[in-house]
Amino acid sequence: MLQLTPQMRIFLAVEPCDFRKGVDGLAAVCRNVLKQDPFSGYVFVFHNKRRTSFKLLCYDGHGFWLCMKRLSKGRFRPLRKPQNKIVTPLIAHELQILLLNGDPQKVAIPPPWRPLEQ
Repeated sequence: MLQLTPQMRIFLAVEPCDFRKGVDGLAAVCRNVLKQDPFSGYVFVFHNKRRTSFKLLCYDGHGFWLCMKRLSKGRFRPLRKPQNKIVTPLIAHELQILLLNGDPQKVAIPPPWRPLEQ
């Protein structure tokens, strides 16, 4: 089971990916396109051109996890593409919102920490 924790580093590929690729093909995309190490333990998130599916790739120290979420009908919301970036970082709750077909940029969240009141 792959559990998302607040400490995980998550990277969302901005451009769509060919979903015929498996673990090896997506690891090559991480290396060659995203310029990231697929063995880093980071979670890499890919989407297909029609925005009907997401794939998550993660290395846990023993092997790769490849998870897929495909909608039974409809499409995921269009992603906002940052300029001149091929990958955008996410935090765990943003990925959860994204996988529930929400817009993570429209959800108000508290800061990850706050100073102690004195």
